Amino acid sequence: MSDKVRTPKILAVIPARGGSKGLPGKNIRPLMGKPLIAHTITLAAQLGANVRYIVSTDDPEIAAAATLAGADVPFLRPAALANDTAPMTVVLRHALETMEDLDNCQYDMVLLLDPTSPTRTAESVLEAIAQLNSSSGLDGVIAVSEPTFNPVWVGVRHKGGKSNELERYFPEGTGVVRRQDVPRFLRINGSFYVWWAQYVRRMESSWFDEGTHGYIEISELRAFSIDDESEFRLVEAAVKTGLSPLPGYDAASGLQG
Repeated sequence: MSDKVRTPKILAVIPARGGSKGLPGKNIRPLMGKPLIAHTITLAAQLGANVRYIVSTDDPEIAAAATLAGADVPFLRPAALANDTAPMTVVLRHALETMEDLDNCQYDMVLLLDPTSPTRTAESVLEAIAQLNSSSGLDGVIAVSEPTFNPVWVGVRHKGGKSNELERYFPEGTGVVRRQDVPRFLRINGSFYVWWAQYVRRMESSWFDEGTHGYIEISELRAFSIDDESEFRLVEAAVKTGLSPLPGYDAASGLQG
């Protein structure tokens, strides 16, 4: 097998610090009978034997819940990397360097799976890994989706000054009179990111601007990111109605797989 298509050794990092302000305790808050973080752990376990998945947390309670759900928590994240200002790039590099020391190996890729995006699918994540592994020139592959509205068409902002006058946010929308004529808009939704480990080792702060990325498009109904109470309730409702299934959860029976 050539290097280009060989099976990569992947470190999947599930970051879960304990100090959320938008929704305190969100990472272990029950969603359909399981802590929120457990759904991401269930998905990670579906990705294959070449994926080593761990939880990076500073919180012993989260660590205990993650361990009970089947994840390894080989270290507690330093407090300096668990505050509101700690960039994810540094958190990932810390996890990569620590795990390479503990496992006495070098990983080929780093996969980021945020527990606040529980409705992603293993198939989409595996597709992203395959795209990165087979494409030349890419540093990473990320999840994107098409919003239910196009901001190029409807995006506005306050023009400035004392009046309440608006102006277009995107000049590209000027003169467009039909929604169908606006170029398609995609957003980075945060459901998953996969990078070459060598890129994680060198990236600084703006991962997107520093690298070259491909994408996997997923449905907006799979692209939830929970930051507050209302978003948690939306995900809960979408799961219950079967619009956004969770890994290993059967909405019809209410049973966990």
